Amino acid sequence: MRVAVAVIGGGPSGLTAAAALAPIVDGEVLVLEREAHTGGIPRHSDHLGYGIRDLRRFVSGPTYARTLTDTARDAGARLETEAMVTGWGGDRTLEITSPRGRRIVEADAVVLATGARERPRPARLIPGDRPDGIYTTGQLQNLVHVQHAAVGSRAVVVGAELVSWSAVLTLRESGCATVAMVSAHPHSESYAAFRIPGRALLRGPVLTRSRVVSVDGKQRVRSVTVQNLDTGARSTIECDTVVMTGDWIPDHELARTAGLAMDSTTRGPLVDASLRTSRPGVFAVGNLVHPVDTADAAALDGRHVAPRVRDWLVGGRAAAAGIRVRAGAPLRWVTPQLVTLDGGAAPRGDLLFWVDEYHRAPRLRAVQDGRVIGSKRTAWPAAPGRIYRAPWSLVAGADPAGGDVVVELAV
Repeated sequence: MRVAVAVIGGGPSGLTAAAALAPIVDGEVLVLEREAHTGGIPRHSDHLGYGIRDLRRFVSGPTYARTLTDTARDAGARLETEAMVTGWGGDRTLEITSPRGRRIVEADAVVLATGARERPRPARLIPGDRPDGIYTTGQLQNLVHVQHAAVGSRAVVVGAELVSWSAVLTLRESGCATVAMVSAHPHSESYAAFRIPGRALLRGPVLTRSRVVSVDGKQRVRSVTVQNLDTGARSTIECDTVVMTGDWIPDHELARTAGLAMDSTTRGPLVDASLRTSRPGVFAVGNLVHPVDTADAAALDGRHVAPRVRDWLVGGRAAAAGIRVRAGAPLRWVTPQLVTLDGGAAPRGDLLFWVDEYHRAPRLRAVQDGRVIGSKRTAWPAAPGRIYRAPWSLVAGADPAGGDVVVELAV
């Protein structure tokens, strides 16, 4: 089978890319989704908060997922579910396994939109017993909103970022009280607009500068042990449910097996402002490259990449060599990581960062070969647990013959 564009992943970024591409390319746009339904994570999040940036509407997760699915299908994209891309047979040749059998799909361009996932308990190296009742937010929401199953009655939520409050809402709907939230940061990481009203949903404290050091219980969770990072003091919280939220990692297995150049900090592929990867004709969008931004922001990556994919299909030129952009601590990572002569500006004109410290009104500077090439103070804070945005103009003036650009907080 041969298509013009294969989009791998039927979440917000993949569906939006397909909807934008289908009317403007000559040939079929195929979306390959491993789940039984398209829509991605929002399909499981049955609460309001989706669609603000891309749809200019305020809708629930399932409504958002259905809207993006219908838009892509109506635009002419072909959506294939229960289709797992298991490997590569060439530069843009995909090996597909589905209930309909195994086959090869050759594409003139590939858009990787595989998204990100939360780290489960084993990846966080939390010791203790191994009882039932431990979930990620995605597992919890699938149980409650899709399978309509019961969870527990008393939950501890690990994390206090935006997705953590989404978990609290889901727990409340299932009849489970959140008796504590645990965060290693000095403050809850989510926006005040979510954090302040969210406190009314809790039946216990937000324990900051703390971490879960043990989970106890044989058949079912019985309690967790929490340690204060500053004093070392430990306390036991009785609960029957633990939800591991945040701590995102991209679903990067296909990107890695393709041999794409990868960023050791985002753990996703290196991209330029056009979202081109190191393999010609292969693009990466959404939370694969910035784990993790909101669904609507990820969707806008899909809209941004469409004309770049069309240009590739028309001209077939590989990306020019780029200047690497790096983040200096306490900025953990930055994306896009490459400035290229023909790459244009990044999606929405933003550099995206993840930070490890809170700064109320940070001033950034970009340095190349010992020379400051850009400086900017933002009126919005840089806060852990959520994407921090800064103008792409900070690095747009990088010397194409120079060395790496380092973006850092000016002191």
